[in-house]
Amino acid sequence: CDARALGQLLALYEHRTAVQGWIWRINSFDQWGVELGKSLATQVRSHFAAGRQGPADASKFIQPTQALLGRYLMPDALTMLRVHAQAVKATHLRTLLANNARNEAMFADSGGVVLDYCRQKVTQETLDLLFSLAEASGLEERKQSMFAGGKINETEGRSVLHVALRSARDSSLEVDGKNVVSEVWSVLDAIKSFSDGVRSGQWTGHTGKPLTDVVCIGIGGSYLGVEFVYEALRTDSAAAEQAKGRRLRFLANVDPIDSKRALDGLSAETTLVVVISKTFTTAETMLNARTVKAWLIKELGTEACVAKHVVACSTALEKTKAFGIDPANVFGFWDWVGGRFSVWSAVGMLPLSLQYGFEICDKFLEGARAMDEHFRTALPTENLPTLMGLLSVWNTSFLGYEGCAVLPYCQALVRFVAHIQQLDMESNGKRVQMDGATCATSTGALYFGEPGTNGQHSFYQLMHQGRVIPAEFIGFIASQAPLSLEGEPVSNHDELMCNYFAQPDALALGKTEAQLREEGVPENLIPHKAFPGDRPSLSMLLPVCDARA
Repeated sequence: CDARALGQLLALYEHRTAVQGWIWRINSFDQWGVELGKSLATQVRSHFAAGRQGPADASKFIQPTQALLGRYLMPDALTMLRVHAQAVKATHLRTLLANNARNEAMFADSGGVVLDYCRQKVTQETLDLLFSLAEASGLEERKQSMFAGGKINETEGRSVLHVALRSARDSSLEVDGKNVVSEVWSVLDAIKSFSDGVRSGQWTGHTGKPLTDVVCIGIGGSYLGVEFVYEALRTDSAAAEQAKGRRLRFLANVDPIDSKRALDGLSAETTLVVVISKTFTTAETMLNARTVKAWLIKELGTEACVAKHVVACSTALEKTKAFGIDPANVFGFWDWVGGRFSVWSAVGMLPLSLQYGFEICDKFLEGARAMDEHFRTALPTENLPTLMGLLSVWNTSFLGYEGCAVLPYCQALVRFVAHIQQLDMESNGKRVQMDGATCATSTGALYFGEPGTNGQHSFYQLMHQGRVIPAEFIGFIASQAPLSLEGEPVSNHDELMCNYFAQPDALALGKTEAQLREEGVPENLIPHKAFPGDRPSLSMLLPVCDARA
């Protein structure tokens, strides 16, 4: 079969065709029959052009062709959501919130965490389309693969197992033939033993004094999550009782001012330093570690003090040993723990156990374990992480909102938003998909926020009358520090929560010019006092801000 033979074969069949036509006395060389198909194809082309923009009239075609065209033109989930978003954008939240059946359907709860998302710009059709998008994206399969230890971090070839860090002791999760849960609990047991020894005074510093102050050196994921939890538990009664007589400070910034502030008022004799760096090479962390090491040596007069005053969370045992740290006091973690997910590992559990005791920290793990199980098993329509994730995608990728305000009405969560900024923006600030293709939609959002009511006197003006910024309100039924004053109509916590309940409605409903005129507002002030509303938000309500919550 070479070129000459192919020429012979094709010419043979051409002449064969001509012989048949001459015998049948037909014209084998025209093609009028094709023209009818071409004419009908022009009609189909016009239908395609209209159908790609939205619903198109197919009545000119016979019924079977109509049905087949409908299946062919059926848009994918992304296209359907884009088209649907245009209709939803034109519907004010006042209209959506007038439907009580809709509102009541948009509640979900798990383990005392209540989610109310009826003030989102969504209908039941929106939710159905979002669930279809989740199914088409393989959300359920990816989730189950994560819980099973699959290497879903494809670009780095790693499992993603922060869920293993809070698994029950008697559970099992194998990765590369090893039960990682037993390895996790081995480290947790070592943390409990060490932190109990320091807190009880059995482990003392170089001069024999108890170590009552801890300086935690780390940056990014080795700092933000730990500081958030520390601040959140400072005024929890159970945690505060365990922390009496103890101090925990953080040193993250390479700016020498941060070092000065971290060490201000501390005595080297009673200070324990925790250096957090997986590779023990993080530039900012290691410079700060050397700075504090120099301070210890200067104050205590000998380099021998390092072994009694410095411990580490790291996997680089040779480097930690060279630094002067006793190998027995190096607490490891794994490459399947991303920094922004690492507060559950030794990164967070060691400093927090030193401050509050391991039992308090165990309740922190218990709360996460409960949410893990809910996320793993609950139906999508009742699944809090799934609902919140899909609503965030809807707001960002389809409604075009670029920001998200996280608004905890609880001063204890003063550092929560800083942690969420890293958790979400570092995770989802990407421009390409897993296969390297450019993302079909925008991804991620700009996260910011402050505890209420401080934020109300800062940036809520922009949210009410400037840009549309979806908001997430977080509130608690009971306060960590309940307070009531005689003669006041409500408690201090109730006063705070009045704002928690009022602000979502104000953002959603706004205030019309007609309402202002009915109130007698001067005409020249009406444009300034009118609020457009139609600002989406969701609200979460939890029992109390304790370690489990």
